[in-house]
Amino acid sequence: MSITREGRMCSFCGTSGGPGTDVQLIGGLGAQVCGTCVDDFHALLHDPVQHAAAKGAFPWDRMSDAEVLANLSMIMASAEQNTAFAHEWVDLLRERNISWAEIGRALGVSRQAVWERFARKGSDKSATA
Repeated sequence: MSITREGRMCSFCGTSGGPGTDVQLIGGLGAQVCGTCVDDFHALLHDPVQHAAAKGAFPWDRMSDAEVLANLSMIMASAEQNTAFAHEWVDLLRERNISWAEIGRALGVSRQAVWERFARKGSDKSATA
């Protein structure tokens, strides 16, 4: 199994990216960031005026209710992307013969709880391992 960036989006601006697009995504552990956001954050961090203005201010504090609502679908898409990424990691661990009990311990839950959340019904023949 190979974990790819195909079909992913930038977790910060929502731009679709990855192979087959002009948007290169970098990052890992679920969060992906596009080059434009990296450049924007780099500029912000290295400009004392921008950095001071951004410090402590949250973007949603400056948004209208309509803007917050408009961003909700992107936030849900990012959350779903991270959930899918977690499933890919669990699939990778199962392919490496890591037991459900070990995965559960890593997540701080029981073997049964992790199996119920991550087992691909019908595709994992070793559900009890």
